[in-house]
Amino acid sequence: MASATVTPPPTIHPAPVHPTAPENADVTVTDPALVKRAVKAAALGNAMEWFDFGVYSYIAVTLGKVFFPSGNPTAQLLSTFGAFAAAFLVRPLGGMVFGPLGDRVGRQKVLALTMIMMAAGTFAIGLIPSYASIGVGAPLLLLAARLVQGFSTGGEYAGASTFIAEYAPDKRRGFLGSWLEFGTLAGYIGGAGLVTLMTALLSTEDLLSWGWRIPFLIAGPMGLIGLYLRMRLEETPAFAAELEKAESNRPKTPLREMITGQWRALLLCVGLVLVFNVTDYMLLSYMPSYLTSELKYDATHGLLVVLGVMVLMMAVQPFAGALTDRVGRRPVIAAGCAGFLVLSVPALLLIRQGSLFAVALGMGALGLLLVCFTAAMPAALPALFPTKVRYGSLSIGFNVSVSVFGGTTPLVVTALIGATGNMMMPAYYMMAAAVVGGVAVWFMAESAGRPLPGSAPAVEG
Repeated sequence: MASATVTPPPTIHPAPVHPTAPENADVTVTDPALVKRAVKAAALGNAMEWFDFGVYSYIAVTLGKVFFPSGNPTAQLLSTFGAFAAAFLVRPLGGMVFGPLGDRVGRQKVLALTMIMMAAGTFAIGLIPSYASIGVGAPLLLLAARLVQGFSTGGEYAGASTFIAEYAPDKRRGFLGSWLEFGTLAGYIGGAGLVTLMTALLSTEDLLSWGWRIPFLIAGPMGLIGLYLRMRLEETPAFAAELEKAESNRPKTPLREMITGQWRALLLCVGLVLVFNVTDYMLLSYMPSYLTSELKYDATHGLLVVLGVMVLMMAVQPFAGALTDRVGRRPVIAAGCAGFLVLSVPALLLIRQGSLFAVALGMGALGLLLVCFTAAMPAALPALFPTKVRYGSLSIGFNVSVSVFGGTTPLVVTALIGATGNMMMPAYYMMAAAVVGGVAVWFMAESAGRPLPGSAPAVEG
């Protein structure tokens, strides 16, 4: 009987694992089509949030007359920005609720919930009667709507950046994350552009009586579109893997552990978010009012200059995001901090010179410096925390910093100028923020091209 020839089985080589990945971790192969959908859904939610902020900031003078009637324009502006800042006081509470919830039940479900609340709060502002109609009830209802918005946005940015970061392949996380802030700028441009158009087309009387409501009412349909996109998404691979490791389907991490167990990363997060948001709110929210109320600049031309700066930022944003994948997040963020430290005073002096060219040049320089943060932060911030507490810890750190430093920027700077009479306060405030941001960059670890902490390496399929 002839002996049979036995063929040895082929040798199987395991996929290479990134040296910083957890031991015995598998490699996550991302689906490009799914990643694209995730980026779109997250960016649209951010666009809606900042559409509201853009509208509120750019129509602040009109809102002051509708809800806070007074003979003093400065008092009206302060009251309006006070309601703007009040929303930021509840953001940490929203972060403490939605963040841990996102680590427990999933990122997708919580992002759908925050979308509903944001849309409802913004839509409600468009329905509030004026002070002339119901008296003091009008500003109280405005404040209530702003608090709903603030509470919901407490879970929005951290969730959206976490969502994109956990879907993105390691080598493209900066580029894909940059589209989140592209959505921010698109929302601002949509809101500011609509206000500019209304200001140009409507009379002052029409704007005060009914025109100001239009931008807020648009939030309803936008919210439904965003909700539809988010409900169609699957959970992120990183969170799905965390569920598999958990003993039950609902991993639980105490809120105290999200804070005390991550204190160093939280401090870095607060410092990075401080410089990011102080400069962001200074340029995009405060400067339009600074140009009109402090420098007596023509309102329409001032808005058009800021819109042009944002268009410039949008054009540069994806390229800057890709740059962070090549050279790293730290060098790009450090360049932004150094730029604000050195150029804030010269840029504001140009703006104060008053000519259209000088204002555009000064604002453009600040806008390009801000891109260093908008391009790098959506990928850098989620990488500070491990998967099991990423949404919760990032929500807490981000929202505490935004509430204390970012959202209060227009109110604080307006008050500082009023108290000191020094029109250069915006520059000094940005320089102080740049120092804090520089210290945070010095201590943060580089995350470009590396797996997220606690997650397997992710490669493009």
